[in-house]
Order: sequence, then structure tokens, then C-alpha cells
Amino acid sequence: MQIPIRVALAAFVFIALTAAPMPSPAQVSVGIGVTIAPPVIPVYAQPPCPTANYLWEPGYWAWGPGGYYWVPGTWVAAPALGMLWTPGYWGWGSNAYYWHRGYWGRSVGFYGGINYGFGYFGDGTEIPSATTPP
Repeated sequence: MQIPIRVALAAFVFIALTAAPMPSPAQVSVGIGVTIAPPVIPVYAQPPCPTANYLWEPGYWAWGPGGYYWVPGTWVAAPALGMLWTPGYWGWGSNAYYWHRGYWGRSVGFYGGINYGFGYFGDGTEIPSATTPP
């Protein structure tokens, strides 16, 4: 029994499309330039760590239809043992500020030289330690 070419071609296209890796919505980003600098990072009290081996993801300024708005920091568990969080930051380039989103990795990368506090100080390459609650 022979399979008609149209059926075989349709099956091939279906398999190719479903097997190809597609970006998740979290991986898709649009680079929107903002000509207004983000506000200064507010000074706030860090809440106590809820459980051992959590890392602090500092808060940041996000951009929306109404302008900048504050996204508070939070304690999070790393996705795997030994992973560290590199915070996102607003960087200037091409005559606008652009958001460089944060990410998990085996080391802390550059995060704009911003002093987020709570383990993220100085030149933007510090390695925060996991915190054990009292």
C-alpha cells in the first residue's frame, strides 16, 4: 500500500513544526527604548528569608503604558543547585534606555553597575550568597 504524496508531505510538515523548538512567551522580548531615565532604586527593608537556600531577586523599575512602575524584590529558590541570579538593569544605548533582563546562571554576570543592596553592590558583578533564615 502506498501513501499518497500529499498525505506524506502533510505528515512531514506536521512533525517538523511540532518537533521544532518554539520560544516560550517568557523567552520573547521586545526591545522598547525609553528616553526617560528610570528612577533611583528605592531604599526598602528586605523581608526575612522564608526558608534555607533562597536567593534575593532585587526589585526593579519596569516600563508600562503609564511610565515606570516598581516591581518589588522577592526571595526565590534557584532552578538548580549552584545557580545564581543576575539582576536585570536599564542600560543606555542608541539614544534610549533599554531593559536588560535578569537571568539564572552558574555565575553572576554584569547587572549595570547598580547597587541593588542585599548582596548586589559595587560594580554589578557581586556573588550573593544563599541566605539561611534565623
